[in-house]
Amino acid sequence: MRRTGNAAGAMPNTSDNPGGSRARQAEAKRYRVAAEAALDQLDWCIAYLHRIRKSPIATAVARNQSEIRRRLK
Repeated sequence: MRRTGNAAGAMPNTSDNPGGSRARQAEAKRYRVAAEAALDQLDWCIAYLHRIRKSPIATAVARNQSEIRRRLK
């Protein structure tokens, strides 16, 4: 079996494709929007954990959420 230089699911080399940069930027934006939506859903989870008196877990999740948001900026 002959393999190309790209791993399964990897982006192909687009150095000879001028539209490739725009495609990568669009894909990165989609991933960022999805990540931010998931982080927003964590707000509900954190509040729920507080309501059911699992505050230490809620605090840990909130810290992780904050760190991920910081890294996304």
